[in-house]
Amino acid sequence: MLDTLKHRFNLLEPYITAYGPKDKTARPAVLLFHACNGVRAHIHAYAQQVADLGFRAYVVDSFTPRGWDETAAMSLVCTGLALHGYERSGDVLAAIWGLAQRPEVDADNIIIAGWSHGGWAIMDLMTEKLTRDGEARLRDPTPEPMKGVKGVFLVYPYVNFPARSNTHGWQYAPKTLAVLAKQDFLTSHSHADHILNHLKAEGVPMQRLDLDCTHCFDEDSALHFGPLMAYDRRSHEKTMAAFEGFVRETFSQGD
Repeated sequence: MLDTLKHRFNLLEPYITAYGPKDKTARPAVLLFHACNGVRAHIHAYAQQVADLGFRAYVVDSFTPRGWDETAAMSLVCTGLALHGYERSGDVLAAIWGLAQRPEVDADNIIIAGWSHGGWAIMDLMTEKLTRDGEARLRDPTPEPMKGVKGVFLVYPYVNFPARSNTHGWQYAPKTLAVLAKQDFLTSHSHADHILNHLKAEGVPMQRLDLDCTHCFDEDSALHFGPLMAYDRRSHEKTMAAFEGFVRETFSQGD
């Protein structure tokens, strides 16, 4: 059974963590979508970075509302058994739709940011017209919330099979910055390079930051598996600097 936009947002809303000034002034907002291992400390750190700039940030947890803890996320989502990017793209759309209705959010100035699986979900959403029931696994999708999306920030996005950006162009073209890891084992750098170059050729204003590091390089966690996912402080710092610059530039254009 498909969710409505409202039902999906109602499911997510209790598990969305808000950052930013404690007022009701309408401010630009960044929505952050975590990787397949769930919300980790570094995602909250990026959100706090946005708040320190005077904007709003919202960390959207896709797993706790579904009753999944870290173990379930690793065994179900990271293995591809549940919640592919296309299905989770409904979370992204619902979060934009619901948060844009809050008086403290400037609905015309929104950035969506995704890490790994979160990037997959965002990129899948970009391929959908959202005019047909069932798209994004929602009963009533609509492209209306996408009008306020001024930027997309992607960090080691998963664009291997079955990500839709392999075979579908984007229906929307917000300014995009993608951070790629040259040693990424989940999506080879050469493949990600090919996909992003194709999107750029089709008119997506695509910026790139290519770093000599692995997947999940910005997560300082014991969950990493040796050389395949190793923390790299320098690459992390470069990504945070790029994130801050992207947020500042994107929202300044909305003034």
